[in-house]
Amino acid sequence: MSEEKSSYKQIMKATSLFGGVQVFTIAISIVRSKIVAILLGTAGIGLIGLYQTTISLISSITGMGLSSSAVRNISEANATHDEHKIALVIKTLRRWVWMTGMVGAVVTLSLASLLSKWTFGNENYTWSFVWLSIICLLSAISSGQNVLLQGMRRLRQMAKSTLFGSIIGLFTSIPLYYYFGVNGIVPSLIISTISALSISYYFARQIPIQKVEQSWNETYNAGLGMAKLGFVMMLSSFMVTLVSYAVNLFISHKGGVSDVGLYRAGWTIADQYTAIIFTAMATDYYPRLAAINSDNKKLGEAVNQQAEIALLILGPMLVALIGFAPLVVYILYTTKFLPVIGMIKWNLVGMLFKAASWALAFTVIAKGDNRLYFITETIANAIVLLLNIVGYSIWGLNGIGIAFAVSYLLYFMLISFVVMKRYGIYYNSVFFKIFIIQSLLVGSVFMISWMHSQIIVYAFVSLVFIIACLYSFVEMNKRMNIISIVRKFKK
Repeated sequence: MSEEKSSYKQIMKATSLFGGVQVFTIAISIVRSKIVAILLGTAGIGLIGLYQTTISLISSITGMGLSSSAVRNISEANATHDEHKIALVIKTLRRWVWMTGMVGAVVTLSLASLLSKWTFGNENYTWSFVWLSIICLLSAISSGQNVLLQGMRRLRQMAKSTLFGSIIGLFTSIPLYYYFGVNGIVPSLIISTISALSISYYFARQIPIQKVEQSWNETYNAGLGMAKLGFVMMLSSFMVTLVSYAVNLFISHKGGVSDVGLYRAGWTIADQYTAIIFTAMATDYYPRLAAINSDNKKLGEAVNQQAEIALLILGPMLVALIGFAPLVVYILYTTKFLPVIGMIKWNLVGMLFKAASWALAFTVIAKGDNRLYFITETIANAIVLLLNIVGYSIWGLNGIGIAFAVSYLLYFMLISFVVMKRYGIYYNSVFFKIFIIQSLLVGSVFMISWMHSQIIVYAFVSLVFIIACLYSFVEMNKRMNIISIVRKFKK
């Protein structure tokens, strides 16, 4: 029982740690967006976005998904406590990220003129892409350092790296934008990347690693496993990007650019403010699963524990965000964005199914089951695209929100069936009890929130929010004895 409580505490600790980082990152991004909007205007923000998305697309393709797949290899090696094996895996990773980073830089350099034409319709930005090619190499090496921190479970150092990177990125970019305007964008992006690499390198070098000999042939063969899983994960990520692009394009053609802006704003609110849960899953939960991927019993326990804590934290958040959605939109944007409230509410309902789905889906990645992962993700993305097109065609922006909720409900059913049949892992009755109660609390607020009387709505939401917080606290106290921890802290 003490081991089980320790597991719950680890989940909560990681969620709190990276949740705090996420909140800070959101605050930094809000400040940066405001300042950049003042200094560069809409054209400058658009230019930054086009540079970043183009370079990110090239880096994601040439990077072979190593920033995700290699976490599994390092976690497995770390679980053995074999210093020699750990050192070999890390050396393999470092050589591979250098090689993939170089490929990315060469591709960007070679296609600089074409990238300028494809992105801006002319060759005026060729030299910008020539200089930006270095980012492909630097970001690949930096991601390798972060993979090392994540796989070795150096979560505090990883959180510090993210925090310091955000702060330095803000303070190095603003002076360049102030003095050079749009001409300072490329230098700013490069300096920010160098800063991020320096910080991640500083923390990664604090991990003691045994010196080992490894031939380049051994590096190639050892890295193939990482690359194979990474390639599948890269394809999945590319499909998500492609679906998002297609949905944006469809909305633009059918409803206009203003609807695209509303869609992006609504999605940002629903996604960013629930990212506390999903960032912790991707950062801490995944390497924990990878370390025990050969033991299905332990995997099942970890899946249920993670899902329980995720729902207990997410429940009160969803109640508040759904109930006070008009206030959130008004504070962050303007009254022109109020039409997106319905979409936000439906998106937030879908987050319950997303949390339950993710906790199960990570087992497939942790197992390194490339084929199964690719099949399930392809089906899921096809469903998302179809439902978004149908939803928007019938109900407009509200239909996009409905599509999100329904697609994650279907994905939850799909991944539950697949993981149970493949690995014998499934949710227990404790999870379903929490899931049903949180669904009832969130569902009641969702239904009441459509009333015209805001006073009644806010009064009801406040009451349900208090109930949701009390329920989550009682349930988490059962698992971690929070009251005892608080008493010890006071003493």
